[in-house]
Amino acid sequence: MMVDSMQHTLRAGLSRRVASLLAATLVIAIPALAMLSPAAQAADALGAKPVTIIIPLAAGGPNDIEARIYTARLTNLMGGQSFLIDYKPGASGTIGAAYVARSAPDGHTLFLTGGSFSAFPALYKDLPFDTVRDFAHVALMSIKHFVLVVHPSFPVNSLAEYVAWTRANPDKANFATTGAGGSVHLGGAWLHNLINTKVTFIHYKGTAPATTDLTGGRVQVGAFGLQPALPLIRSGKLRALALMGSRRSDLVAGLPTLGEGVPGYAFESYIGFSAPGGTPDAVVKQLNEALVRTVKTPEVVRALEAQGSVPVGSSPAEFAKMLQNEAARWRKVVHDNAISLAE
Repeated sequence: MMVDSMQHTLRAGLSRRVASLLAATLVIAIPALAMLSPAAQAADALGAKPVTIIIPLAAGGPNDIEARIYTARLTNLMGGQSFLIDYKPGASGTIGAAYVARSAPDGHTLFLTGGSFSAFPALYKDLPFDTVRDFAHVALMSIKHFVLVVHPSFPVNSLAEYVAWTRANPDKANFATTGAGGSVHLGGAWLHNLINTKVTFIHYKGTAPATTDLTGGRVQVGAFGLQPALPLIRSGKLRALALMGSRRSDLVAGLPTLGEGVPGYAFESYIGFSAPGGTPDAVVKQLNEALVRTVKTPEVVRALEAQGSVPVGSSPAEFAKMLQNEAARWRKVVHDNAISLAE
């Protein structure tokens, strides 16, 4: 009996110790589960299905290159979540935008937002989507410098001289754009409204033919992304008058911005990510956190700056507000200049 009693006491003591150890383990484990990395939380929010990024342009362009800078790093940050790229070019980007607007609002389809997205409502009367209601704008990733350039034979060397010449010679300068209603056309129209001058816009089907005619002297003025324009500026085939955005660039030291001579003007291209409208806030938040962390990593900052871009990494609210402000501006520019896609 004494042996049985001792065994019972030992078993009871061991049970209490095991229970105590289990309780301690749970105390440690529960906070640890709550403190899972954003990558693990994002993976849980999105599930295992790949995220597809829709690019509304043909493969191989600068937007495609920038998207690929992000995808591999996003996979690492989001616990192995895979990111795919699909191209749906056409109709100035509206085909790709419409596809995303109709996609399931679960975070697995993203739109590479840029170009004239915020001008769509002003340019198209029968859009199959609403740029505000049908999208959840996730993050503004980068701002891209544009530069105002002229052919070397054009008799101006500065913004002040350009303003004076175009005022004295209304409609005589031919300004190359990458298409009627495109971002370069809109940015050029806005500039000449503010400086109260007139030029003749010549519309091309893309950057390549516009560049060919400008460097050949068949048109006198144009606006291009800074990075592709740099070799032409450095070789003397084009003359840079000013950066069109709100900040200077170390890539062209000493070149002023248009805003320094034209208060209130700041024309920049951009790249951001948008999801279908109705995407849960938790999913948008997780995507935003991963995108912002990605664009602020040193190697991504270096890669973007090398191609003339400025890393941003905004909140969803900041990106949505920027697009709304741009939409209001472009509505006025389109109205004031009677811009039509039929030009």
